[in-house]
Amino acid sequence: MKRIVVLGGGESGVGAAVLARVKEMDVFLSDMGAIKPKYQEQLNKYAIAWEQGGHTEAKILNADEIVKSPGIPDTAPLVVKAREAGIPIISEIEFAYRFTKSKMVCITGSNGKTTTTMLTYHILKKAGMDVGLAGNVGNSLALQVAVDPHEVYVIELSSFQLDGMYDFRANVAVLLNITPDHLDRYDHKMENYVAAKFRIIRNQTPDDAFIFWHDDPVIAAQLKHLNIESRLLPFSADSEAECAAYIKDGRMAFDLDGTYWDMATSELSLQGRHNMYNSMAAGLSAQLMHVKSDVIRAALADFQAVEHRLEFVRMVDGVRYVNDSKATNVNSAWYALESMREPVVLILGGKDKGNDYTEIEPLVKEKVKAIVCLGVDNSKLQAFFGGKVPVIAETRSMAECVAKCRELATSGDTVLLSPCCASFDLFKSYEDRGSQFKELVNRL
Repeated sequence: MKRIVVLGGGESGVGAAVLARVKEMDVFLSDMGAIKPKYQEQLNKYAIAWEQGGHTEAKILNADEIVKSPGIPDTAPLVVKAREAGIPIISEIEFAYRFTKSKMVCITGSNGKTTTTMLTYHILKKAGMDVGLAGNVGNSLALQVAVDPHEVYVIELSSFQLDGMYDFRANVAVLLNITPDHLDRYDHKMENYVAAKFRIIRNQTPDDAFIFWHDDPVIAAQLKHLNIESRLLPFSADSEAECAAYIKDGRMAFDLDGTYWDMATSELSLQGRHNMYNSMAAGLSAQLMHVKSDVIRAALADFQAVEHRLEFVRMVDGVRYVNDSKATNVNSAWYALESMREPVVLILGGKDKGNDYTEIEPLVKEKVKAIVCLGVDNSKLQAFFGGKVPVIAETRSMAECVAKCRELATSGDTVLLSPCCASFDLFKSYEDRGSQFKELVNRL
């Protein structure tokens, strides 16, 4: 019986463990931190052996294969030991792919991944397709393959997930953009990060498609060095030459396989230049999945951004306010910070669930100018982040918190509510927390 060891007890890790158990493998899951109660219940339901709060090397280094959480770096001591022992290490996405023949629509990029993934999923759902949402949103791909399979999956992929993929093949691969990021995970070499992003086209054939932003200089430079077998479908807001989707005279146009259609950009539910890119990528993906243009047009017009997840609230005196109250764990906050390009005033705090903040520490040091703690007990946050950001403020109510953020933020900054913690110390739910934040920001 094949022995699979899963490192990391979050959504992807537990999903991989369940899939391995369903496929009658010997499974063990280990997490250095605390595993959420809902994931503990899932592991116990499938009689999967697990541990938390540390790793038992003897139970890990006897694995035939390891499925590693994307949040664990390759430099982690146990990962290094496993590689030295010759144990293959893969991602949950790679593992899940072995057990499905479904179509894969995969989206990556330094910015806009979540929005484009959700938008693509919305279009395919509106078209009546049997579609699952996976990767960094929705349930893990492995869990869906195990217990709730779909004919098509729309998957958001980070560079970390792509690193652990070898045989996986995207039928439709979308690369939105590439900007310097995560370089600490790539030997501080931009070319390594770029190569990781381009793994999304690995194993593609002439039957597959590669959708990308035509005007991204990093993508353009990399394309010159690659011999890509799949069909190239660029999109652009500035040029219609050779592009399958583009903006012209206030209209978003799609020109693919002899079919041309367009819509006014003013009709798009998501406004802003970056969302035009997201909409073009999603529209092309849907058209490749044989969704009719009238369905795509309607879906692009009625899509609703996910409330409390990187939800833009408003601009006040040049400061952008973003509600990410749904980020009730460190990993979710990591993705929010990863998307930020302006100096951040970060709101953290709530009911701590044994959080390990080291995951977001590099991003906080790089991007956060001030932390505003919001919770009954902020001592752990103060202890961890003390001396790592210029300012740490203490607040005990949302009104006090928003007032402090307005005081600390200056034009060009983003105030980001991405708390890392559960809401139950001061609020009824994360929805209540986010709603109070939006209400107070709209009063400013």
